[in-house]
Amino acid sequence: VATPEGCELRLRVAGPVARARAFLIDAAIRFSIFVATVVLLEYFGSFGRGLMILAYFVLGWLYNIAFEALNNGATPGKRLCQLTVLREDGTPVGWDAAFIRNTLRFVDAMPVGYAFGLIAMGCNAASKRLGDMAAGTVVVYRTDAAQSAVSDDFSEAELPPFPLTPAERHALIEYRRRSATLTDERAEELAELAVPLTRGLAPAQGRRKLLRIANFLLGREVSIGGKTD
Repeated sequence: VATPEGCELRLRVAGPVARARAFLIDAAIRFSIFVATVVLLEYFGSFGRGLMILAYFVLGWLYNIAFEALNNGATPGKRLCQLTVLREDGTPVGWDAAFIRNTLRFVDAMPVGYAFGLIAMGCNAASKRLGDMAAGTVVVYRTDAAQSAVSDDFSEAELPPFPLTPAERHALIEYRRRSATLTDERAEELAELAVPLTRGLAPAQGRRKLLRIANFLLGREVSIGGKTD
């Protein structure tokens, strides 16, 4: 995915097997919660049975929507399998897209065993089921961006000053990976666009700050008491 700033986000698409594994983990979690809920609500008679129906609806439909919208596109099963849901342009998924892709899940599940969804995934390079096509989303591996190679020995690292979205993390890591191939002028020009991370810093200082944050995202340790710009 090419961004307007000239960086590329490299997203590795998740196939049916990885997605099925995440689905089964989520199904086991939902089933366990539902069983515990049923045992608890049995003590409330007919009122409890009504709440069981509500619990079944919440776990079967709202579970996926809420986790994807509030947890960076990942249900517990997806997170354990290192998967996440993003929009086609690499930006985080929101309530609207999460609602559409999960509401259409029943169509993908027809007529049995997610047959329609599997057929749709086999007919496009991005492995999208029908819900993904309607919502403009794609399921990718979360760790792919962190595997980008770095071709220089700049090793300083710095914690991000605030939580970053998946798209922002991808952009910073790609900027880090390409930094050795950019001219100083172009690298500093791009760094100036990364506000509020570089607000108030000179272009050269902003560039080094972005490189340090990207190094942290790539797993390098922050040196205590190290010099910063």
